[in-house]
Amino acid sequence: MKKLRVLMVSLCLMLSVTGTVMAADEEVSQKDIESVVKALKGFKFGLLWYLSYQNGETGDADNGTGFNKFDVKRGYLTVQKEFSPWFSSRMTLDVTTVKDSTSNLDGSLSVRLKYLYGQFNLPEVAFLTKPNIEVGMVHMPWLDFEEHLNYYRCQDTMFIERNGIFNSADFGITFTSLLGGMVDETYRKNINSAYPGRYGSAQFGIYNGAGYSSSEKNQGKVLEGRLTVRPLPDVVPGLQFSYFGLTGKGNNKDTNPDWTVNLGSASFEHEYVVLMGQYYTGKGNQKGDDDNSKKGYSIFTELKPMKEFSVIGRYDHFDPNEEVSNDENNRWIAGVAYHIDKQHKNMVLLDYDTVDYKQHDKSSDKRVQVTLQIAL
Repeated sequence: MKKLRVLMVSLCLMLSVTGTVMAADEEVSQKDIESVVKALKGFKFGLLWYLSYQNGETGDADNGTGFNKFDVKRGYLTVQKEFSPWFSSRMTLDVTTVKDSTSNLDGSLSVRLKYLYGQFNLPEVAFLTKPNIEVGMVHMPWLDFEEHLNYYRCQDTMFIERNGIFNSADFGITFTSLLGGMVDETYRKNINSAYPGRYGSAQFGIYNGAGYSSSEKNQGKVLEGRLTVRPLPDVVPGLQFSYFGLTGKGNNKDTNPDWTVNLGSASFEHEYVVLMGQYYTGKGNQKGDDDNSKKGYSIFTELKPMKEFSVIGRYDHFDPNEEVSNDENNRWIAGVAYHIDKQHKNMVLLDYDTVDYKQHDKSSDKRVQVTLQIAL
């Protein structure tokens, strides 16, 4: 009995010590969790990936090039941090495929910065709602707006970028504001929550002009601006008219060519359909590799008969030099999308893309593509 009592006392002491250690470990673990939560306060993380299979042919009158490949078209990782109600920041990493036949890196994946800016939220004044200023590697005023009407960037770039006029980001300063308050909450919830100004939105800024993926080769700056008007917010809230203008010099220090853009668009959004048309006229381009006068137009539609499926179609017409005849190209895009969860987030898109070139030395491009878009 004495031995049994000693054994029981020893066991109780062991359990007491173990319990104390476990309680201490739990306290440390809880403190660690709290410190991590505190460190991550104000952070937001996002990802967007375009993973595709492509089969097609690049048109050439003498030697057309076929392709049959799996591809990582794009990968974005975004980190945002809110420091205060009036100041925040954003960094977006851009994963893309290197296309340089002169380098042993050709075909490999590279990581570069797409956005890197600080954002100052400004006081609302008169007609301006939620005004803010981005400083650094920032949004340019047009493509982000268009890509929140045509959500199929995973198919490929938009009309104006596809034809080499400019891309979506640059080093500089962008001012953005909604106009006249916010559009109805039902519209924002069921149709589109992007740029939800009751009477539209406005953006303008000044930039290096080279875009986010090139170094500046001259010292000129480019002025850009977009004004979007929603004329009937209570009757037809999905109807918007936009104008985008740009003036500056192309990114070429030797020729310093003029670069101008005038682009007008009309769009209509509904729960079951999206329609957008745009007309472009201008001179030169972002790269500064020509000073030709150009023009073109694009029509896009999305039919949404049910939340799980969409049908898209697009037609682009582009004339790269108005002084030369028979050099236009016409692009046709048709596709069917299956939305895995929320519309325009995680989805699978099957599309057919073909371009008819009028130049005598080029035949048509043709491509069938399946793309998985992963978004968070």
